[in-house]
Amino acid sequence: MELQVIQNKIYEIRGQRVMLDFDLATLYQVETRRLKEQVKRNIERFPEDFMFILTEKEWNELVAICDQLPKTMKHSYIIPSAFTQEGIAMLSSVLRSPIAIQVNINIMRAFVKTRQYILESNQTAKELAELKLQLRFLQEDLESLSKDHESYEQHFDDIYMALAELANRNKEKENKPRNRIGYV
Repeated sequence: MELQVIQNKIYEIRGQRVMLDFDLATLYQVETRRLKEQVKRNIERFPEDFMFILTEKEWNELVAICDQLPKTMKHSYIIPSAFTQEGIAMLSSVLRSPIAIQVNINIMRAFVKTRQYILESNQTAKELAELKLQLRFLQEDLESLSKDHESYEQHFDDIYMALAELANRNKEKENKPRNRIGYV
């Protein structure tokens, strides 16, 4: 069984990554009703952080945003149960079949891959944020340099004007007849 198929059946509900009972039943090759029966018989093994029943609102939101749900389930009046990674691990002790064991191994691998992907994307997001911050600092430095450049340019213009004025005064003095000092 491909990990991608399993990963596509992992949803995020209540801030947890979960799989729904009908998807698990399909993977374990049992009827959903049989899976639910086994869970009810061993309910003490499934505390709320292992398994929970979706609210009607959560189910309707999931149906609205998810096109990979089976059409028969989209219109079902039965609200599914959601199993966390720990709950799925507990299912293998309840459903004792070779298929259940193998499927469980694949599901655990899919959860691990999903977790790795999320960690990598978080790392990428952090690196992107750092790059944006560095870019902002560079832009501020560039703006500062631009302002400094304008200031220096103004100073150079002032110096040039002062030198030009001095040169003009000097020319005016050269053109003026000078009074000779000494014996004439």
